[in-house]
Amino acid sequence: MTDFFRRYISHNFWLKLLSLVLATGLWLVVKRDPRAEVELSVPIEFHHFPDNLEIASSFIPQAEVRIGGPEREIRQLRPADIHLEVDLRGTAVGERTFDLVAQRVRLPRDLEVLQIVPGQIHLSFDIREQKQVEVHPRVTGQFADGLRVARVVADPATIMVSGPRQHVQMADAATTDPIDATGTTKQATFITSAYVSDPLIQVVKPGPIRVTVFVERADNRAAAQ
Repeated sequence: MTDFFRRYISHNFWLKLLSLVLATGLWLVVKRDPRAEVELSVPIEFHHFPDNLEIASSFIPQAEVRIGGPEREIRQLRPADIHLEVDLRGTAVGERTFDLVAQRVRLPRDLEVLQIVPGQIHLSFDIREQKQVEVHPRVTGQFADGLRVARVVADPATIMVSGPRQHVQMADAATTDPIDATGTTKQATFITSAYVSDPLIQVVKPGPIRVTVFVERADNRAAAQ
């Protein structure tokens, strides 16, 4: 009995006692902090985007990420703590499918990814292209009897736009926000902005557009003809 006690109990007694205390503490922590789950909408982050490419897909979905872990950690979790990353290195013109897997998600330690919806995204890519397009002012308003708009001048008259090549090639003009010229009797200048309706096209250097509206009497034009 003495040999048994000495061999299995007293040998490395303090080390065994420390292991028992640590195991008991870990069990108590787990018991007090049960597991929980949460689902968060997370934007997809594109890394290593090729300099000469643009996404030509009009819709890029967010991902619903279901996460599990200790309840205490789940309660403190914010969408900004979750990063779903897609690496675009080697991407070329055309269509490509990316798998959204747990390995693409960066999140706080002690948490794990349980599910990602959708499990894949399918995107189209095209060469980035730029070109100058005309600015077409959009003028509205009520004028006094006998008056009408003679001409409209935009300054600058053209702007540079950028986007996927096929979309840019189809863009023929930019449009200003509506300009209400009500009450103008001779001429008036308005400050506005211009845009292209295609959401994949952006103005390279957005800035104010000065639109001057010239008004004349209707009989003046008739006399000139």
